[in-house]
Amino acid sequence: MSNPLPSMPPVPPALQISAPPSTWERLSSWISENKAVVYTIAGIAVVVTGAGAVYYLNGDAAAKSTAGSKLSKKERRKRKEAERKAADVTETSATTSQPSTSQPKAASVESESDLPEIDENNVQTFTAQQREEYAAKLKQAGNKAYGDKAYNKAIELYTQAILCKPDPVFYSNRAACRSAMSEWDQVIEDTTAAINMDPDYVKAINRRATAYEHQKMYSEALLDFTASCIIDNFKSESTAQAVERLLKVYAEHQAKEIMATRTPKLPSPIFVGNYIQSFRPKPRPEGLEDSDEVSIETGLGQLRLGLQGLDKKTSEGYEAARAAFEKAIELGELGSNEAYAYNLRGTMRTLLGNHTDALSDFDKSIELDPSLTQSYIKRASINLELGDPAKADAEFALALEQNKEDPDVYYHRAQSHFIKGDFSDAQKDFQKSIDLDKDFIFSHIQLGVTQYKMGSIASSMATFRRCIKNFPKVPEVYNYYGELLLDQGNFAEAVEKFDTAIEMEKQTKPMSMNVLPLINKALALFQWKQDFKEAEQLCQKALIIDPECDIAVATMAQLLLQQNKVPEALKYFERAAELARTEGEIVNALSYAEATRTQVQVTEKYPKLAAKLAGGAPGMRM
Repeated sequence: MSNPLPSMPPVPPALQISAPPSTWERLSSWISENKAVVYTIAGIAVVVTGAGAVYYLNGDAAAKSTAGSKLSKKERRKRKEAERKAADVTETSATTSQPSTSQPKAASVESESDLPEIDENNVQTFTAQQREEYAAKLKQAGNKAYGDKAYNKAIELYTQAILCKPDPVFYSNRAACRSAMSEWDQVIEDTTAAINMDPDYVKAINRRATAYEHQKMYSEALLDFTASCIIDNFKSESTAQAVERLLKVYAEHQAKEIMATRTPKLPSPIFVGNYIQSFRPKPRPEGLEDSDEVSIETGLGQLRLGLQGLDKKTSEGYEAARAAFEKAIELGELGSNEAYAYNLRGTMRTLLGNHTDALSDFDKSIELDPSLTQSYIKRASINLELGDPAKADAEFALALEQNKEDPDVYYHRAQSHFIKGDFSDAQKDFQKSIDLDKDFIFSHIQLGVTQYKMGSIASSMATFRRCIKNFPKVPEVYNYYGELLLDQGNFAEAVEKFDTAIEMEKQTKPMSMNVLPLINKALALFQWKQDFKEAEQLCQKALIIDPECDIAVATMAQLLLQQNKVPEALKYFERAAELARTEGEIVNALSYAEATRTQVQVTEKYPKLAAKLAGGAPGMRM
């Protein structure tokens, strides 16, 4: 099965280089297209079949049909639920609904004066039959008071009903009153009592979840809403939406705490390398060549040391470069290279996700040397990442005022158009970038991807065939061409292209191999042959080469999740959150992690339900 080509990879706009879809996006897209088999809520995958679902009968007829005969366990459960639904308050949001109009005749109340005043002392003086009758009448009187919004009176009546007959409905109805009065601790107490008596009581579970959410107990609320989804066979759209909302709220809350305490760290070498090579290589400024006699105790020496670190294309090299650029500006005396130094420090701060300080550096760089167009481009990338495309466009315009013949400006502006979905403008700018410099491979690659997104499949394929002819030794050409072939369902040829890319990476960059072809091959084998084992091995190989590769981590998590290896998947989702660079990326990763963790908790808390789902359904698959 082929999928429509998703958007660019999950990296900041101008930090992306000519890349078709990310594996995470494609896996997620695949799942969403197969909802009949796999139910997902932001990463939760639960197989839903008739055998694994809990069905309830609605109304009195089913219960009455079995009266007078010996009931099976299943029939008793159905009858119990039917009776409860007939008796329960129909209010869901605890603010607007009315009590049920379907009441048993035995519960009719002519007047509240017909009811004795019941307390803990006198309730034991009544017979079992009297307590049963009084409980029904008190419950009906409580429903009437609730409908009249006399919540304190309703609470009193439900409390007396509970004294006569502890019943989950009475506790849940009293919780509804307390919910209307925003008494969330008491709501949690009453609904917990109801759930302890009837673990499948969806209405009580939802009420408790709502109370937990008001108390900012997001994990507990998420657990209850997720359990409710499963128990109710995913019939409630509002509950599913509550799960998604809570995942976002929880993840945003956690992400802010993480960002406030975490030590800034550069992302994967692949990520850093892709960003750096999205700018055309230029000769080093005078005084910064390796052969130059410059002491590392000077600003120029540190600047040169940083450039040498970039050339290594490893985690250690990039981190050394970051530290050297900081030291270079601290030492000063950079002469004509001062603007360049601020540009480089701003670059590393951008990669760290430190937007404020990065913008300050680019401002200083432009102040010192307005002709350095890279600084405008990088300011544009930050504004685009921060959700301000108008400011990004203004930066590109400023860059072109300085140099209308700079192919990098057109290339990155094309990327901006691509992100916004303006493919026609993107195509024009990519072509302009090629016209100014035909030797920059990524302009050609991205042109082919843009043509593909525009629906010009033949033109796109022709562009990539020309790339192979003109750049036969560049592994990225084969990797991205393979991605487009994979999207078309041409699995055999896609795998062939990925293999070519892998071999070229080994030969040309053994110390800094790009692992994306390995991940893409894993995805191809998975889609083509459902070969989980080989797909996992390829992802593991990628992670051995580059342990910081967030795409490999995310892909492994999804592969494990599709095999119902939920605890193992959780570890990788948590790792993805650790590797996330910005607050937005952390939110995305934490949403997946928390959704997966909740699934584990649901199976632990509701083992019988988990057993039904596992026992009656085929294995999770895509």
